Amino acid sequence: MPRFLITTWPFPGHVYPQMAIAHALRRRGHEVAFYTGRSAEDVVRSEGFGYHPFTFPEEPIYARLFRPDRGSFERRGMLRLQATVREWLLGTLGEQANDVEAILETWPADALVCDPSLWAPVLITHELRKIPVVLSSFVPGCMVPGPDAPPFGLGLPLPKTRAAKLASRAIAVATGISNRGFRHEVDDVRSAFGLGKLGMSVSAYTGTLPLYIVPATREFDYNRHDLPPSVHYVGPFTWNPPQNAGSAEWLRQIPRDLPWVHVTEGTVHNNRPFVLQAAAEGLRDLPVRVVMTTGSDRDPGELGLGKLAPNMHVGRWVSHSELLPLTNLVVTTGGAGTVLATLMAGLPLISVPTDWDKPEIAQRVVESGAGLRLNPKHCTPAEIQRLVNRILTENSFRENAQKLAASFRKTKGADGAAELLESLV
Repeated sequence: MPRFLITTWPFPGHVYPQMAIAHALRRRGHEVAFYTGRSAEDVVRSEGFGYHPFTFPEEPIYARLFRPDRGSFERRGMLRLQATVREWLLGTLGEQANDVEAILETWPADALVCDPSLWAPVLITHELRKIPVVLSSFVPGCMVPGPDAPPFGLGLPLPKTRAAKLASRAIAVATGISNRGFRHEVDDVRSAFGLGKLGMSVSAYTGTLPLYIVPATREFDYNRHDLPPSVHYVGPFTWNPPQNAGSAEWLRQIPRDLPWVHVTEGTVHNNRPFVLQAAAEGLRDLPVRVVMTTGSDRDPGELGLGKLAPNMHVGRWVSHSELLPLTNLVVTTGGAGTVLATLMAGLPLISVPTDWDKPEIAQRVVESGAGLRLNPKHCTPAEIQRLVNRILTENSFRENAQKLAASFRKTKGADGAAELLESLV
């Protein structure tokens, strides 16, 4: 019976997609265990999978990553990305590698399935152990660089003119130069394990792995044809804890006389609730029903939403499977889980991307014609109102979202990923 070790950071947006693959592998008779942080232990164990914890201190890392004052939207971008990589990914790289080595000594795996932001298996274990390492992305786009897409990380538009393509190449070169110091640090860690220099960017190196799984379709990812044969688009793979059910009763109390607009800032949002606040003000006079969710960790009464209009309905959490079939439009900060669930339902969306991979996802929504992108600096009640009106009155957005949904339905998702993994070992 082949064994698969899934290595991931413990955040829901990282763990849940891998959990879908874990279940698919187990259905095919394989043994699966997770290497992840303590905050994901309960969900891993409750699903009956083996659990191996990080041995390094996690809390200081998360406190730095998710502090509310981490930086304004104006200053986010490549500098933010570089700082995050250094203090989060690279700072624990050696400890991750030691943890994985210790696990493999007592629980030998046939392959490692890796979160794209947990780098030790990719950069160290793959060569050190000569074991197949698979990148299983939660991002619905491929980060391997190539001429068919702009440099990953900035959320840049797809270059379509000759001038735009030249500018894109220039940005890629400049990014490579600015990342030289970072690559030297990666090489220093590799050297400590007796490995040579990487010789390329980390993103480019992931393209040399035996398998790279993307939870989307080629149509959503700029229709790229510049990638190595190891990259496979399997479509979205989604999973949610069983206890996150039962919101249907609340939804039944909301009238169906008007179009529904769902507004959410996702499961993890540490800045002020600017999208919810703008929507509460901007959509109060529109002929729509607004279904807002604040996240399970935030009290709706403490978010400064003011006196809500009669067309506003606010709760902490609601099941996508129960809500989206009733919805006409989604307004979101653009996390992968929300965006993929929305597109799988054939719904258009407005993305207000804050940080991490969200600008990249938002731009793919724009390029596919399935929605609009709103800069967080311009997220005012008037702009929210204008964009909602536009999407509800222009049929092309829904039509393009439904085309993407149709392309998603042709894929196998987690089962397709499991088939590829099974073939690899």
